Amino acid sequence: MKKKNRLRKFFNDVHLWLGIASGLILFIVCLTGTIYTFRTEIEHLANQSQFYVKTDSRSVILPVDTIITRLEKQLTGKVTSMQIPADSMMTYQLSVRPGLGQTDHDSAKATESRPKNYFVNPYTGNLVPQESGLSDFFANVMKMHRWLLLDNATGRLIVGSATIIFVFLILSGLIIWLPARLKNWKKGLAIKFSSNWKRINHDLHNAFGFYACVLLLVMALTGLCWSFEWYRDGLGKLLGAKVFRGRGEKPMQSMLPADTTAIIPLSNHIVKANILFPYRGDLRVNLPAETRSSVSITKNKTGFFAFAGPDKVQFDQFTGKMLKRERFADKRFNEKIADLIKPLHTGEIYGAFSKIIYFLVSLMATTLPVTGTLIWINKLKKKRKRKTITGLRTISVSDKKPSEAEIA
Repeated sequence: MKKKNRLRKFFNDVHLWLGIASGLILFIVCLTGTIYTFRTEIEHLANQSQFYVKTDSRSVILPVDTIITRLEKQLTGKVTSMQIPADSMMTYQLSVRPGLGQTDHDSAKATESRPKNYFVNPYTGNLVPQESGLSDFFANVMKMHRWLLLDNATGRLIVGSATIIFVFLILSGLIIWLPARLKNWKKGLAIKFSSNWKRINHDLHNAFGFYACVLLLVMALTGLCWSFEWYRDGLGKLLGAKVFRGRGEKPMQSMLPADTTAIIPLSNHIVKANILFPYRGDLRVNLPAETRSSVSITKNKTGFFAFAGPDKVQFDQFTGKMLKRERFADKRFNEKIADLIKPLHTGEIYGAFSKIIYFLVSLMATTLPVTGTLIWINKLKKKRKRKTITGLRTISVSDKKPSEAEIA
């Protein structure tokens, strides 16, 4: 056997056995990822009364400070953050940490309980009833996608290991796919629907694997950041920028004046943020968790082709002075990549446009374990058939008569 053929056989065997070992897990991960792609759009469509409000020509949006004051009084809690959509017909989402008074900024008490999300009509300040059915469904889909509904540590290890195997499957599949001669490359991209189902299945596996390989590699390499801390830290060192740095990033400190009650209205900070970033976009406002913490506002563009790179600004809550501004466009390339790990994995990198592409690619990926398994089963049947035919031919062409001992 030629060296080239031996190498090809090696990669073919690696691809086969790794695929069999991880096929079921990868099928589940890819299927749940496909379902989860349009979670937001599905929830908005199904639960319109929760996400959209009805108004008339006389309706006016209330100041955010008024909304916060009313909600904190009603729920006896502390608003920690709020999301203000660019669409004026949508509800606001506020996170409220229960059991804290409005003026309680003590950091130790602030970590006693986790905030709960509420939807508020921005025109009336009233709470909007929430539908939990779809939210619970997608929460379970996410748990299945990341942990297979197992405990966090075990599920993360299994999914992460299967994802590493998936990377090798993609690379070995590419090597197997590469045609022996350049002139035959079109055959590897075509699906011959006029053939029998075995040929169609084989073509689907090859073609889908090739068309989806680049984005699947991106999904797999970014997805490992949620599975393994060592991988996330290693990728951060490779990029020279921390991955998920926003999770542990502490807000800048405000200058504490003599009169700590003289706090600038939050609406002033929002107006300034929109002036600094003059485009249509959704806002996420993080309120000070401690006495001296700053107000942090993040803005994301909206639209069919909206780029996911966020802009961020921090204001002194007492003076209104801008403490820090982070324009995504001004960041270095390595920092941009580190900050875009999540949208690169979920498909939100270019809004709805990229989500449609990711949905189709994830759907293709879901078929690969199935078509690959069928190819393997068909090969096993073919080998057994060849052995049977070879055995029959051997018997039929043999002129030697069996001895009495052999018959006995």
